[in-house]
Amino acid sequence: MIMEGVDVGVVRRGGDEGPELDALVVGAGFAGLYQLHLLRERGFSARLVEACEDVGGTWYRNRYPGARCDIESTAYSYSFSPELDQEWEWSERYAAQPEILRYLGHVADRFDLRPHIMLNTRVERAVYDEDSHLWTVTTSAAWTVTTRFVVLATGCTSAVKDVDVPGIESFAGRTLHTARWPRDEPVLAGERVGVLGTGCSGVQVVPQVAARAAALTVFQRTPVYALPAHNRPLPADEIAATKADYPRYRRAQRASRGGTLFTPPTRSALSVGAGERTDAYEEGWRSGVLSGLLRTYTDLLTDEAANETVASFVRGKIRDSVADPDTADALSPRTFPFGTKRPCLESGYYAAFNEPHVRLVDLRRTPLVEVTPRGVRTTEREHPLDTLVLATGFDALTGSQTAIDVRGRGGATLREKWSDGAANHLGLVASGFPNLFTVLGPLSPSVLSNAVTAAEQHVEWIADCLVHLRRHGFTEIDATPQAEREWCAHVAALAERTLYPSVDSWYTGANVAGKPRTFLAYTGGMVEYRARCDAAARDGYAGFALARAVAPHADPVPGATSP
Repeated sequence: MIMEGVDVGVVRRGGDEGPELDALVVGAGFAGLYQLHLLRERGFSARLVEACEDVGGTWYRNRYPGARCDIESTAYSYSFSPELDQEWEWSERYAAQPEILRYLGHVADRFDLRPHIMLNTRVERAVYDEDSHLWTVTTSAAWTVTTRFVVLATGCTSAVKDVDVPGIESFAGRTLHTARWPRDEPVLAGERVGVLGTGCSGVQVVPQVAARAAALTVFQRTPVYALPAHNRPLPADEIAATKADYPRYRRAQRASRGGTLFTPPTRSALSVGAGERTDAYEEGWRSGVLSGLLRTYTDLLTDEAANETVASFVRGKIRDSVADPDTADALSPRTFPFGTKRPCLESGYYAAFNEPHVRLVDLRRTPLVEVTPRGVRTTEREHPLDTLVLATGFDALTGSQTAIDVRGRGGATLREKWSDGAANHLGLVASGFPNLFTVLGPLSPSVLSNAVTAAEQHVEWIADCLVHLRRHGFTEIDATPQAEREWCAHVAALAERTLYPSVDSWYTGANVAGKPRTFLAYTGGMVEYRARCDAAARDGYAGFALARAVAPHADPVPGATSP
């Protein structure tokens, strides 16, 4: 179904052989909305398609109780518009999902984007024509369009992972998934509820379910490191001070390593005494910032002994928070270094386990056998449930792109290309798939940075690239195989300097059965990444091959390929 009132008509450019669109953007989250705005501002004919009923992307789908950002609201927002900064007011330090969704809706309205957005429309297939340099894109709305460029702004964590639990279909009660939460909030009062999964979604949803359900059983496969959010309303004077400082802050944010501002550490955790180290960790704990502890010393993500000092500190905080020693022990991670799986910000997560009606089932001690019609069976016993909440995660970074049947040169599919691991140049273009860009995709800073800041950098680079191609008459850009190999090797070499690759996590694809195991994000930071992207553009898009479409029976255009 196409949203009523949306103009889906297109005007052919350059005659009958030309594309119906210059660019098709897929996904209406932070990245997609800004990409649509910037392309239209630069004079390109562009449309955006979104599978959901409204804009918002991840923040439309993940509407479970407790869902909120884990980057401070004033930083987790667009920096491209000073006017937007001044007119929007965040109500909390960490905005909840409804407020973020209102913000994105406001952006769509303020920049008049809705007439160019097709909702309830999923891209199913995209096929590249090597002669015309055009993509033919087929959608679920029975709409097929030819476009010069495709931008996949489909999100890092939007492809829901298949639930690998035996018997899940047999459950006679209600099953809910945090990433597919119903718009009409389900009533949980008086119910026996189970939550399966204790990643960030589970950490956020558990306290909310505990406050509503008659009984809550949390099924934990792997404990997480969760830090206190210290969330609070933002007072009027703080909002005014933030708005006054926004011009300076936004400049600094764009020039920062990860999209948030902090003083980088200068010393090893092992170079100071235990007392001084504990004081630093206490300050980081009190900060209520996701990376507050990781900011204290230089080697927490590169040295196992240094990491154990902060991991031990967090385990001590968990013991202080949870009254029952056995439960506290089960909630304390010991199988992976702190920070190598995404830490969580919590608001009442550990406190929930002090409530008499909340029980933790440690699936390492009593493994899950199956879901039955009545509930969840472990090796210990069956746990009767009325509702089962699945917080089981995503096929992160690559899943939202490989979910589409993308066919590039020679009919090769993106799924085939990435069957041994994601590969591209600069996290932007995969060789053999010309004119196809990814935003916040694999091998870019993406999930190791403030996603909004990282998305803005990608979006602006792509828009500048398309302007360059138009100005010089090029109709195709593709990553060279050599540049792709070198980028993949560079990303892997940087990751190997850290503790990240040693851990089975969604960062490495280990949470999805059959997915190739490789570290999927760029660990060099936004400053270095931005510099490399800018250098490629400044050098005539070095590492990319640029070409012009050749009319049938015409002679090739001299000089139509750039190194």
